[in-house]
Amino acid sequence: MDTIKIDDNPLELAEKIVEDIKFSKEKGLLKCVQCGMCTSMCPGARNSEYNPRAMIEKVLEGDESVISDKTIWNCFYCYTCHSICPVGNSACEVNQILRQIAISKGIANEEVSPFAGFVDLMMDIGLGGIPDNFHQDLIRDIGKEWEEKNMNLNKIREELGLKPLEMPKNSIKEIRVLLKKTGLDKRVNKLRE
Repeated sequence: MDTIKIDDNPLELAEKIVEDIKFSKEKGLLKCVQCGMCTSMCPGARNSEYNPRAMIEKVLEGDESVISDKTIWNCFYCYTCHSICPVGNSACEVNQILRQIAISKGIANEEVSPFAGFVDLMMDIGLGGIPDNFHQDLIRDIGKEWEEKNMNLNKIREELGLKPLEMPKNSIKEIRVLLKKTGLDKRVNKLRE
């Protein structure tokens, strides 16, 4: 049995989450009674070791091991937990903040670095797209026709009477400046370290 010192604040982590700008202020993290409705309806919990109820329990106990728990990366952000909670808690919002804390602490690089290619594409072409590192997975999941369509997208667009999908060069420069001003480029570089 853990002993809690009188000066310890087990709700420090929960209070940090409640104060986060990404957290809906009216949501009831501090009202959670551990009924488990969030977990019973969660598709992430159904298909993995992720357990929103257990995650919230750790947060309310001030157990910061939840930040490095790899199961938090199995939340789909479908917001089912958000809509079903009888006290208005939002496990998915708590999860999002825990992930951001993990990223800030540099303990989530393995989970997040594969997605750095999305930022590279925004910096390079000013548009979202599928980074190269996901192409083989998509070919496996969708089939060779995905690769053919992806590689010949401009030709297909031309046949349909559409212009090539390109961002004006000035707009690309503006997007690049905006992304750098937000510090996103540095954050992505840190993920790759």
